[in-house]
Order: sequence, then structure tokens, then C-alpha cells
Amino acid sequence: MKRTFLCIATAMLFASLLSIETSFAQTVKLPAASSKQVVTQDLGISQVTLTYARPNTKGRKIFGGLEPYGEVWRTGANGATTLAFSGDVIIDGKKVAAGTYGLFTIPDKNEWTIILNKKSDQWGAYEYNQSDDVLRFKVKPEKTKNKVETFTIDFPEVTAKQAKLSIRWEDTAVAFDINVDQDQEIMASIDEAMQSEKKPYLAAAQYYFNNDKDLDKALIWADEALKANPALPYPYYWKAQIQLKKGDKAGAKATAELGRQAAEKADSEEYIRLNNQVIEKAK
Repeated sequence: MKRTFLCIATAMLFASLLSIETSFAQTVKLPAASSKQVVTQDLGISQVTLTYARPNTKGRKIFGGLEPYGEVWRTGANGATTLAFSGDVIIDGKKVAAGTYGLFTIPDKNEWTIILNKKSDQWGAYEYNQSDDVLRFKVKPEKTKNKVETFTIDFPEVTAKQAKLSIRWEDTAVAFDINVDQDQEIMASIDEAMQSEKKPYLAAAQYYFNNDKDLDKALIWADEALKANPALPYPYYWKAQIQLKKGDKAGAKATAELGRQAAEKADSEEYIRLNNQVIEKAK
């Protein structure tokens, strides 16, 4: 009887302690040893989303020390770093389909291996399997000008067709380019949009201008945009830009002067300045 009572009492005490511990775990808030960061970067008409954890050096030797040379690294802390592409991209000259990938690396003194692996949901690199690699390529590391205390991955340079991904920690940096080739998709979307009631005349004209497409068509669309909004200063600016690119300096100057007048009425210092720049170029 005493033994039964002791077992019951022990069980109740354990349950009570467990309840207290669970309650504490639910309410306590502690800072993560390695902070998490999510970076979403527009690239053309798609997006790249980077998710990673950021450890600190804390006075330690990192590459060739904490992170040994020649071994697969999660490229951060905690779970494997991931890259998610909303559309197809091109990396190291190879097409990578839209999706989410684990970003692993193999640091070395004179050369790093960059790896995209289809198993993105991993803790560290403990379950990494080379057979799941989608892409592997080499890059050269560089010395940073200043010490990087907190591990950093970001996109320091971005254009409509390319984003540079940079990895920096301690005194080492590596980088590679993520490219997109979306011209056919964009052109198809413009053609489709031109069949709708609300035609994107100015946006289409801008794309044609910026990407060396049919300037005659771009000029027609710029005129249509002006017909719809003759009081706005920026359609004049873009029409003048197109005219200037076509070699029609007189037409560009006349259009930009109208744009400047519209900008003055709208009290738009930006488009007064931009239209003035076209007038100067057209002299």
C-alpha cells in the first residue's frame, strides 16, 4: 500500500514539475545565438528569397578553424541556408528551375565550391547528400577590407537581369551571379495586355526603350499614353527619350519643352530636371 502511494506521489510530483517546466518554456523569451534573417530580392519579374542564420565570430578563427577547409558547410548556422526562386534562373551558365534549394558551400583557402541541393529542409549539413545536388561550381574567395563580425549574405548589386549574391564572414568574401532571361515572357505579357481594355502604353514603351526593341512602336505607345494623360509630365519625358534615341533631336527637344511646362504646372521638380536634361542633350 505504501509502495503504491509512493509511486502515485512520485508520479504527481513529476507531473507537477513537468507542468512548471512546460509553462516556463512557453513563457520565457531568450535571444537566438544566431539571428535569423529573411531577404526577399526582386529580380526582373520574379523574386529570390534567402533564408539563413547569422552566427558571430566571437573572437574565433572561422575558415580553416571553426569551419574546416574542404568540408561541406551549411553556409550559416542552425538549419541549412535556403534560396527560393519564384521563376527560373541561370547560375554559372546553367538553368535552375523555380523552387527552393539548400545553399551549401565547401570553403577552401584558394577556392570555394558553391552547391545548390534539392533537399532544402535540413538541419545543418548532417544529412547532406551529394546525389541531391542540382548545381556545383567553383568561385575564388577574396579578402574583405574590414573584419565582418556577423555572418552576412546579401545582394549588393542588382539589375533587371542579374543579382549578385555575396557571402562574407571574418575576413573572407565570395560572390556569384544569379541571372534571369525573361524577355520572351515579358514580351508575351505585353502582347496579351495590349489586347485588354486598359492597355499599358507607357510601361510597354519604357520596356521597348530600355531593351532596344522597336522604337517606332514605342513612340506610338508613348503618344497614346500622352493622349490619355496630357497634363502629366512624365509621358512627355519618355516620348522625348525615345525620339532622342531615334535621332530626332528637334522632336525630342520640342516634346521635352512641353514636358517641362507640364512639370512646372504640376510643381514637379523631378520632371522639370529630367525634361531639362533631354533638352540639353538635344541641342
